[in-house]
Amino acid sequence: MNERVGVWVRWLTLAMVLIGAFNALARWATRFTGFSLASNAYLDLQWNLFALVFLLGAAHGLPEGAHVRVDVLYGRLSRRGRAWIDLLGTLLFLIPFSVAMLVVSWPAVRASWAVREGSPDPGGLPRYPIKAVILLAFAMLAAAGVAYAYRQVRVLAGAGAEDE
Repeated sequence: MNERVGVWVRWLTLAMVLIGAFNALARWATRFTGFSLASNAYLDLQWNLFALVFLLGAAHGLPEGAHVRVDVLYGRLSRRGRAWIDLLGTLLFLIPFSVAMLVVSWPAVRASWAVREGSPDPGGLPRYPIKAVILLAFAMLAAAGVAYAYRQVRVLAGAGAEDE
């Protein structure tokens, strides 16, 4: 599933850049034409796409090794040493953090849906659907963390050579 989401995230990134460029050009053209092409909805859409890219891209980046890690010692370690660090980091930090974010985010997402929260800006987009993605993203990240931890256990057991 993360692989499919990763493909969508790539397309969302392109859409975000194109909408951002359109917003900039529309604001620039407004100065000369007197006709406003810019809209708060486009700005909200750009921010929503950024949120989707960031939130959904996190789970996709984990198995790809795309996350930032402090490589002072990690790169010098053996494959088993790296697997231990990845396993412990996943079990002690990634999965508990993802679960904590699900617990902490749930009331805010529920409240947003209860009132059908919208943008405070005139002509803006609703905010409640994008807030629900927070829950989806951390659930996906936790699931990716479980799969990643399993992969590290296989490496430690000597069965993970074909996984890389």
